[in-house]
Amino acid sequence: MTRVLFVGQKPETVDFSDPSLPPGFDAEKIQAGIDIAKATMSERGWNGDLCMIAPDDSGIAMLAAQLAKANYDCIVIGGGLRLPPKSLVFFERVVNAIHQGAPKAALAFNTRPQDTAEAAARWIGVD
Repeated sequence: MTRVLFVGQKPETVDFSDPSLPPGFDAEKIQAGIDIAKATMSERGWNGDLCMIAPDDSGIAMLAAQLAKANYDCIVIGGGLRLPPKSLVFFERVVNAIHQGAPKAALAFNTRPQDTAEAAARWIGVD
């Protein structure tokens, strides 16, 4: 069975005052998107795991622990980890943790939590 991991930032740790984020974004909207992502992966018949992390050392440790639990076909990294310019170094840490913990998994990037399954689908089954 296909196994996908969605890695994102814990909604409650997002700095909503950051001008690079879309106006009107809040933790509840992000969580609703995460819930849709989880449901959509299940509807596709995939084992879809979530790993919502804090943007600090504890988040990297949590990600490493999650990667040690399973082999993933694809890992989708959410926009909250990669889009804000101030998050660049942390995003690099996330990518390197994934590269180390799941070197054979495809990487995909969503545009919002709701299209996580579509992002993974671009790489599921691709050689």
